Amino acid sequence: MRDVVVPILMYHSVAAVPSDATRALSVAPEAFGEQMAVIGGLGLTPVTTADLAGRWRSGRPLPARPVLITFDDGYEGVHRHALPVLARHGFPATLFVSTGWLRGTHDTGGGPDTMLDWRQVRELAAAGVEIGGHSHTHPQLDQLPDAELGTELARCTEIVTGELGARPLSFAYPYGYSSRRVRQAVRAAGYAQALAVGNALARRRQGPYALERVTVRRSTGAEEFERLLLGHAIARTFARDRALTKGYALVRRARQVRRKAIRSRV
Repeated sequence: MRDVVVPILMYHSVAAVPSDATRALSVAPEAFGEQMAVIGGLGLTPVTTADLAGRWRSGRPLPARPVLITFDDGYEGVHRHALPVLARHGFPATLFVSTGWLRGTHDTGGGPDTMLDWRQVRELAAAGVEIGGHSHTHPQLDQLPDAELGTELARCTEIVTGELGARPLSFAYPYGYSSRRVRQAVRAAGYAQALAVGNALARRRQGPYALERVTVRRSTGAEEFERLLLGHAIARTFARDRALTKGYALVRRARQVRRKAIRSRV
């Protein structure tokens, strides 16, 4: 099978006036509308995460020029601003929710901006938005011991299933961080596929639990957005991000080794 590359767009907040915590990764409503128009104008075919991974898993052909539109965390602007635009174009999307951040009985109070409530999540699901898991409290999963990791995944899955009446099949790693242990735990929790970040195009050979995405943020201009969709100059666009990620990975690995050493002495 030809190794088709697919742009998976990673959005967070869609807001006119985002909080300081979400500003860099937010997109203005007007910009989001223009970006969806570009997708339509280029003749791309939006699909959900489950559809893409399912086709790659089964060998079924992909639609012409596929693209994924994904949202992380569960910000209220996805319902207020993004949903009308998606509906107007007839575009499906995937929303990955951190269940403890959403407003309602499961709220842990950790959301960094105004978050969705479960009525809005149900309306998104009814409109064709796939709802996936994104942990319960949005921790760095690869830094957690096994018991806490299992609790984060199980709690998220349980809440989404209870609120929507359907088990989530797709997962996105908070901050994009994972490891072989985390990927195995996500699979054991019943998820059929999971998305990382990577700031690269997705390919079948990455495997269903490490599909890469490209970040869309407030500074993403029209020309850069079109380049992301076409797969042009992505390495150059995200060179600084990748350098920072590699450096921070070394720090996080050292922290993990130190935590394991401390736990072994207790």
